[in-house]
Amino acid sequence: MTSERRIAHLDMDAFYASVELISYPELRGKPVAIGGRNQHRPRLLADGTREFSRLKDYVGRGVLTTSTYEARALGVFSGMGTMKAAKLAPDTILLPVNFDAYRHYSRLFKAAVATITPTIEDRGIDEIYIDLTDELDESVKLAERIKQAVHRATGLSCSIGIAPNKLLAKIGSDLDKPDGITVLGPADIPLRIWPLHVRKINGIGPKAASKLELLGITTIEQLAQVDAALLQEHFGRSYAIWLHDVANGIDNRQVVTASETKSISRETTFEKDLHAVVDRQALSVLFTQLCTKLAEDLHRKGYVSRTIGIKLRYDDFKSVTRDLTLPEPTADAHQIRLAAGNCLKRVPLKKKLRLLGVKASGLIDASASIQTVRTRQLELDI
Repeated sequence: MTSERRIAHLDMDAFYASVELISYPELRGKPVAIGGRNQHRPRLLADGTREFSRLKDYVGRGVLTTSTYEARALGVFSGMGTMKAAKLAPDTILLPVNFDAYRHYSRLFKAAVATITPTIEDRGIDEIYIDLTDELDESVKLAERIKQAVHRATGLSCSIGIAPNKLLAKIGSDLDKPDGITVLGPADIPLRIWPLHVRKINGIGPKAASKLELLGITTIEQLAQVDAALLQEHFGRSYAIWLHDVANGIDNRQVVTASETKSISRETTFEKDLHAVVDRQALSVLFTQLCTKLAEDLHRKGYVSRTIGIKLRYDDFKSVTRDLTLPEPTADAHQIRLAAGNCLKRVPLKKKLRLLGVKASGLIDASASIQTVRTRQLELDI
């Protein structure tokens, strides 16, 4: 790890929930969970006030997308089953997700950061990495400017971690939430990083954490000090080396400012399992909607697709995928629906379904594709 690098990780604070509070300011300071269905949208009453659904009103098997910090204090977290959350905090307000709004505010905050520094790696709808190496002595002041710019553009707050590498920067952005700036260096690893649970390391998921726990390893300090041979015995050589490195704050990854989009997908998990025969009409409508939204995504991002695929997950949690390469790339909703339908004919549909998805891959810049078609047409005319 070199101390000459300065990498920042910017993480929007409770992003989805914070966006919702812009629309519903009366909910500020209250426990709110995001993850309901359309029927959980607030109702406007005759006196001009709104009536909100509560977690106790929910029936189904959905999971929460996020929650406000007030809801988290009650034990309600993202990824938690909604019915489980309802038992913990039944009076928590429940709102449906609104991804159009989240994507809008995501574009706003990233554009605001880009006005200050262009060296940005997009990591998702609510987080980015920023290379501040050229601003070693001014990195904190620059982070403050970035936070101010984000707030001016969106009305939302963010937290920023600054460290010699991406690993520590990401951990740092979570240490002083909300609205914090955290600076970490090599000397801070024993004091601020090692006491944390191993799940705080991005890349150690539930399964790896469970295996580590069986070995008596729950904190990052224990992971840093464990015998490397023991890790290799249980995790294999490459992952064991990675575990040892990250536990000691070692991460040599660079900030990647541009990456090629390989695929775009849309999928939905049903509130109850659906059968291809009994629920044919409902599935057909949902399938068409997914294809239409996928086409809209392609148009918005300026791509056409060579390959259309589908994903099904059955009621026994087994998944299957199929894809079809097209004669000509497309972003047309009708063509996508036809191709996805042909894929669907190649999978067994005897079991009930819990998830349906459509994917576009083999992406090509739409303008380049148009130019290729024009060139071919010119060749034919000649």
